[in-house]
Parts: sequence; structure tokens; C-alpha cells
Amino acid sequence: MTRLILSALLSLLLSLGASAAPIKLATEGAYPPFNTLDDAGKVSGFDIDLGNELCKRAGLECVWVTNEWDTLIANLTASNYDAIVSDMTITDDRLKTIDFTDEYFPPDPSNYLSVAGKLYDYSALKGLKLGAPSGSAQASYLQSLKADNTIIAVDADQAIADLNAGTLDLYLAEGSYVDEQVAASNGALKSDGPDIPIGKGAAIGVRKADTDLKGKLNTALAAVKADGWLDALIAKYFPDLGPAPYFKPN
Repeated sequence: MTRLILSALLSLLLSLGASAAPIKLATEGAYPPFNTLDDAGKVSGFDIDLGNELCKRAGLECVWVTNEWDTLIANLTASNYDAIVSDMTITDDRLKTIDFTDEYFPPDPSNYLSVAGKLYDYSALKGLKLGAPSGSAQASYLQSLKADNTIIAVDADQAIADLNAGTLDLYLAEGSYVDEQVAASNGALKSDGPDIPIGKGAAIGVRKADTDLKGKLNTALAAVKADGWLDALIAKYFPDLGPAPYFKPN
């Protein structure tokens, strides 16, 4: 009898330990100001501040892992982590594979980043070296142009060097990212071309079966929207985005 009780207690403890495993949040760590690595190699930025706050409000223990952008979704579906918090835009193609929470960043039209002083005809982009983040919705958009261009998948941290070196003519990225790079360039770079709406807003990627986690994150998202916390965070990291509120009331 004693052995049976001990065995039952052990099974209970093991099950409790398993359920208490921390939630793993994945981010790229190379797309400032959304996410980056500080001098100590620790993740920081808008996505990280948001993820930490959502975990706190949802009562979840969370840890961060970094992953290259173009394999973020593959590793999520392989259960190597539980959610993607990396400024991932909701697109129809991605919805075929994973699910998303409600949006945490409003739709952000894309723009081209280029070297100041250079002029391009955006009505007929031909014969240029065009770049976009690897595996991004912007890269898919460039491919859809079907023009006589060289399309280069360039991670954000390499794009600036390639533009300055002339190995890249234009880099297509979300307008908020482009504006940050222009502001930090001391006049060397410019935001150019028309606003290009690509996808919806950014949200947290989760596996389709993880409805419980999605529900907890959505509840926490609703709370940070309702009390103004998210508006304040967006204004902190993106002061040029315009005045709050950034989401229409439900």
C-alpha cells in the first residue's frame, strides 16, 4: 500500500513538473528596434518588453531563445519552442502553417531604404539589386514583381553595410524599421518609394493546436491594450509612428 501511495505521489510530482515547464519564446535578435542582442548577448527591444509583460500578466514563466528568421516557423512547428515574438506579420501564406494571436503592432506599410542622393524610378524598377529580410513577406513581394532585378535575401544587420558598399541598391522593409535606420544614419540613408501595404499587423505566432496558450496571450494582449500599456510601449520605441491609440476599440 505504501509503495502504491509513493508511486502515485511520484507520478503527481512528475506531472506537475512537466506542466510547469517554462514557455519558450523565440525571436530573431537581429531586427532593431523590435528585437536585437545587447553587448552581453541578451535579447532586448520592443518584442522582448512586450513578451515579458504578456507572460507576467498571463501568469506564465517564459524564457527567450533566438533563431534565424527564415527557420522561425519551421522550428515552431517542430516544437523547439512555443511561440514566435519577432515582429512577424500575419499573412495568408503563414496562416496555412501556423496560427497567430491578435495583433500587437498595427499594419506597417513597407518602404525602400536607400543611400541618400540616389534616385530610382519606382514605377519601373529594373536591373537593380533589391534586398529584403530572408524569408519575409517583403521578399515574397519583390519576387512577385517579376521584373529584371536581382533579389537578395539580406538580414537586417547586413543590409546597411551592403547599401553603403553598393552591393545592394534598395532594401525593402517595414516602414518603422526603415525610419529607425534613416534616423541613425546621420543623413547617409533615406526612406524612399511609395508606401507598400504587405500583410496585416504583427502578432505572436503559435502552433495551430496550442489554443490554450493563444487564449492566455490574447487575454493579456487585450489587457495591455485596454489600460494603455501597449500604446505607451509603441510610442517609446517608435516616436515617429504618430499619436495613440494604435488599435481601434473592439
